Amino acid sequence: MFTGIDEVDWASLRHAYGSAEDVPGWLRALASADTAERATALDGMFGAVHHEGRVYDSTLACVPFLFALAAREEVPDRGCIVELLVSIGGEGVGGAEGVGGPKGRERAAHSGSGGGGASAEGSGARGNPRSAKAPRTAEAPGIAGNAENPRDGGTPRTAQDPGTSDGSERDRRAREAVCAGAGVFAALVGDPDPAVRRAAAGALVRFLEEPPRVLALLRQRLRAEREGCVLLALTEALGLFAHRYPAHADGALDLLAEQSAPPYAPGLRLAALGQLALRAPGRLPADLVPAAVQLLQQRSAQRLRRQEQAGTDTLVRRIRRLRPSDEQGAMLLRTLHSALGDRVDDRIALLTGQLTSPDPVDRCNAVWMSAGLFRGWRGAYDGPVRLLGAQLGSEQDRLRDAAVSVLAELFALAAPAADDLHALVAARPDLWTHRWERSSPTLGGPLKALARTGDPRAVPPLAQLLAGPSAPVGLGCEVAHLGRAAAPLAPAVRHRLGRVPLDSPTAARLAAPLLTAVRAVRDRHAVPELLRLLSGAPDGLGARDAVVGQVIETLAELGAAAEAAPLLRGLLRTRHAVTAAGALWSADGDAGAVLPVLLRELAQPDPLVRASAARQLAGLGPAARGALPELRRLAGAGPLRERVPAACALWRIAGDPDPVLPVFRYAWTADPRTRAPIARCLATMGPAAAPLHDLLVTELTDPRRHTAQQGAYGHRDIPDDEELLWMCRRVLAGL
Repeated sequence: MFTGIDEVDWASLRHAYGSAEDVPGWLRALASADTAERATALDGMFGAVHHEGRVYDSTLACVPFLFALAAREEVPDRGCIVELLVSIGGEGVGGAEGVGGPKGRERAAHSGSGGGGASAEGSGARGNPRSAKAPRTAEAPGIAGNAENPRDGGTPRTAQDPGTSDGSERDRRAREAVCAGAGVFAALVGDPDPAVRRAAAGALVRFLEEPPRVLALLRQRLRAEREGCVLLALTEALGLFAHRYPAHADGALDLLAEQSAPPYAPGLRLAALGQLALRAPGRLPADLVPAAVQLLQQRSAQRLRRQEQAGTDTLVRRIRRLRPSDEQGAMLLRTLHSALGDRVDDRIALLTGQLTSPDPVDRCNAVWMSAGLFRGWRGAYDGPVRLLGAQLGSEQDRLRDAAVSVLAELFALAAPAADDLHALVAARPDLWTHRWERSSPTLGGPLKALARTGDPRAVPPLAQLLAGPSAPVGLGCEVAHLGRAAAPLAPAVRHRLGRVPLDSPTAARLAAPLLTAVRAVRDRHAVPELLRLLSGAPDGLGARDAVVGQVIETLAELGAAAEAAPLLRGLLRTRHAVTAAGALWSADGDAGAVLPVLLRELAQPDPLVRASAARQLAGLGPAARGALPELRRLAGAGPLRERVPAACALWRIAGDPDPVLPVFRYAWTADPRTRAPIARCLATMGPAAAPLHDLLVTELTDPRRHTAQQGAYGHRDIPDDEELLWMCRRVLAGL
């Protein structure tokens, strides 16, 4: 197994933590009879030699020895070794398999899925759990010094940047090395160890570039295989085969169609339907969703029967009953959801079937999958939201907490579940706050979700928290969602704002959420407290400087800027000049006093300052005509998030749509995040916005949320997208 290992100059090779001189020891330990020793070695291989999916020169040197280990039946845990080889040889992000490929999963593992649950958009492929470690910050390559050992918690020194040409070259060489040994995988698909057979199935398709032979081996193995986990891996391998080799896909698709029907087991049929949906939607049955729901329920019933028939009641089994899970079932349904893509109505029907399953584990998986659907797609979600609300009465904390977490992301869309949320809030005052071991309490999920729907039934419990000694710091942000319904809370919010310690380093953190609430409730009685926060301006603000802009905007919103005029004038030479100038204009309408300030700020090097100045100039309307030349220049070139506010200002000042609409049309397509401010401006244009009618109609018919981004999610993405849809309808109604 290790012939030639001592002839390699390991000390001259590198891994993520420096010299690779410890790699021969790890390779030998992979063959150890000691379980702990093997686990430590495998951690070293994934954590250093193949750190976060990267390929180093030591990674390449390991490949022959890994193949030798994988081929020896007496070596334990060879399935993990095959998975390591698959990851080393896998395409990088953007390769033939994209992010669903092994290396894409290695690197994507660190982004996770929202809410800690299963995303609806997973590829359905297995990633190695050992790669899902918290990423460490890698130092620049070539830095001198002693690299620390990963087992001692050291910081990796990357020998390459995967984005460089050197990294791409090593990825290419790694794939060639694994492909050169792929004949081993052909033997391993019939190995006595099911874990090896499972890992070898996908490896065979990825690296043995002989399509007829690969398909024949998969067909042969399908006929002989009896292990459920291996059959699922073979099904996934058939789908991958159809994707990689379109000219040979029919044979694989025929096998998948065969597996999707009786007498195959429900789980295997579900897996086959998922692969057909991904690779050949035209070959799916017309009753796909009802069939999938029925198969899910049959599979769950079988799984529960197996659990009941299990032997001795061990501690592990008792723990599993306390926190039941079914990752394999989640994987099957994630694959099907992902394959259905923009077929939102079908996905809602599938989700409805999942959420009405008698098995709470199925329902918990469905709750997390619903988050992926809600975040990425628009749809008629009242039904699924009501079913999420129905989970709040579950005796299983895990299911209830998952449903609360998803409902809290929906804001107003969670209204159909408001009765269930209120029932939970009323029954469980202990859930009103969430207490952390080493930090301040935060607002509990059920009460937060109820407040975000705008339901006034959230007011009494929020009032109790505000009256207590330790109200959650961020409570004010949630009060804001109640709007005028939160008026009874105004005195308590005002009282807390007046108690913010002005000289404390925490002043801004404490004040910011309360300011949000004051503005939403439009509490003009809070003006003295607002002015207090500006005391000492401009030089003696300290930590409060971080919320000065928010204070000024709140004063202007309340129509109280005139009472702060002396303080505002003192801020015209600070970084708050733009906001202060806008507030002064709202107070006295004196363009002569504020226009020079805004023109000065419009010429600043910071694009964020220029964009802010453009927005304030728009508020001046025709009185800001002196800014038109500079606004035309800014609207014509530069970052889109600067050009759009400049174009909006051009319209508000000059009323001429001709220089504005081309900017809007380009920005709308090029940067979806500009759509909301564009729509707000279009709403003021009336019939002049008609040339952009097609953009608005297309937006309203697009099933995807404009905020959806691969691998990223903001907590306001759903309400922001819903607001855009509302504004598009408003603009169209005014044309």
